[in-house]
Amino acid sequence: MPLMEPLTQRISRWLAWLAGAAILFGSAVPITIDVIARYFFNRGVVESFEISGYALAACVGLGLAFTVTTKANIRVDFLISSLPFPLRAACDLLASFALAGVAVALAWFAWGTVAQSLAMNAKSISRLQVPMAIPQGIWWIGLFWFAFVAVLAPLQAVWRLVRGDRAGFDAGIGPADLDTEIEQAIEDTA
Repeated sequence: MPLMEPLTQRISRWLAWLAGAAILFGSAVPITIDVIARYFFNRGVVESFEISGYALAACVGLGLAFTVTTKANIRVDFLISSLPFPLRAACDLLASFALAGVAVALAWFAWGTVAQSLAMNAKSISRLQVPMAIPQGIWWIGLFWFAFVAVLAPLQAVWRLVRGDRAGFDAGIGPADLDTEIEQAIEDTA
C-alpha cells in the first residue's frame, strides 16, 4: 500500500502544477496570439512580452519548493557518496541549511519588493497598467513556500538523525538512489 504523500509535498506539487499553468497560459498562449496577430495584422494585440515575464517569475517562484520536496535539484555526489555516513550527513546538512538560508533571503527581499510596490501603488509602464503587487505577490507566495519547505527539510533531517533514522534522513535530504529514481519515474509515467 503506498504511503500517503506528506502535506508539504502535496502543496508543493499543486503549486508546481500552477507554475506549469502559468507558463502555458501566461507565456505560450499570449505569445502565440501575438505571433498570429503580427502575421495577419502587422501588430501585436496582447502585451505578450510583459505577461510572459510575469508568468516566468510565477513559474520559478511556485516551482522551487517542489524541487526541494522531490530532491530534483542538481547534486554533485561523486565525492560525497564515498564518504562515511557521519561526514556525508554533515555535508548533506550543510548543503540543506545553505539552501534554506538562500531561500529565506529570497523570500525576505521579495517581500520587500512587494511591500514597496504596494506602498507606491506601482503599476507597469505598459498599456496594461498591471498593479505590480499582483505578479510580485504571486512570485512571493512561491518564494515564501520555498523558504518554508527549505527550512523544514534540514530540521526534519536533524530530528531523524537524533532518532537514529538513517533511512529517513537519506529520504529527506540525502542523495537520491538511482534505483529509487528509476522506480519513481516509472510510477510517474504509469
